[in-house]
Amino acid sequence: MGKFSVNCVRYTAGLASMMLYGAACAQSAVTIYGIVDASVQYANKVPTSTGHNAGNAYALTNGGLGPSLFGIKGHEDLGGSLTTNFDLESGISMANGGYGTSNGNFWGRRAWVGIGSRYGEIRAGVQASPFFLSIWESDARGFSSFGSGIAIYADNVVFTGGVNSTAITYLSPKAAGFEASVMFAPGGVAGSFQNGQQWSASAKYDNGTVMINAAAYHGNGGGASTPVPTTVQFDGRTLGASYRLNGLTIKASAVNYNVAGSFNEYVYSAGANYLITPTISVNAGAWYSTDQNHKENHSLLTGIGVIYLASVRTSFYAQVAAVSNHGNMNTGLSVTDTSITKGVHGETTYGANFGIRHAF
Repeated sequence: MGKFSVNCVRYTAGLASMMLYGAACAQSAVTIYGIVDASVQYANKVPTSTGHNAGNAYALTNGGLGPSLFGIKGHEDLGGSLTTNFDLESGISMANGGYGTSNGNFWGRRAWVGIGSRYGEIRAGVQASPFFLSIWESDARGFSSFGSGIAIYADNVVFTGGVNSTAITYLSPKAAGFEASVMFAPGGVAGSFQNGQQWSASAKYDNGTVMINAAAYHGNGGGASTPVPTTVQFDGRTLGASYRLNGLTIKASAVNYNVAGSFNEYVYSAGANYLITPTISVNAGAWYSTDQNHKENHSLLTGIGVIYLASVRTSFYAQVAAVSNHGNMNTGLSVTDTSITKGVHGETTYGANFGIRHAF
């Protein structure tokens, strides 16, 4: 990532100015960062608007492994262990140059400012919920855009929880491997305190070998309108774990999406990532989903990926995935390719992609 520092500038208009401003100088730094990711993708079945099979499709897709994005983040040391921090992040599309993998606003992924100390950090603005971050951390394939748990998340609640407007979050310091966070987002609707209101909390233990996390989410419908809905009314719960040994990481999780007036879906997943060499890794995972309101609706999603690190910034990847839907379940393969974010009812869809990813 490219980085530049913004150091104190002593004002020299006179001795008084130097005394006034020079003593108040604080170290600060700003980082411009980003990721560009594009892939060529194939799927043997693409659903119609009614969920039937429209045939196969080839496409150049944005973010085949993970989202393409750019951002600006920074911090300033205020002294006495206090810091101010901020992060502005936008999703971009390598396919058409527009917005991608965000709620459609310019800084649609993150836009927050916070203050940190030895007692933790408080952030205010657009940010991901503790619930979303916990699922990402325990996902077997690290929320790959193709063939992972993020496809199920987006299929259920779009970006709700992943992008929370008007959010206030507290992140605790880490102590003896334990840490926690809590988020509250008022809906911002005049005369209705409940509309669009969201809250989430998480707790985690990580000793470097074993990680266990748990999180909850509650969101009401309504609230501020965004180009992509981020206030779907639902309750979420998750419990995840991972075990690391040398180059092997094994993960498992259980997630519940209880969407108001629609379905009550449970997702059970497991998988692993193995570092074959310092530059080559392979990962695989499986996600079984079932709707407790309608037991005939269930699906099994599986995905495998290989990543080659050509340098510290550039990687090449290849992935294959398949999803078998039963009943009216329509689990998709991808979160970035809109043609297969939904699956074909009652049928098995498989696909593959290969691409390049560069971080700066």
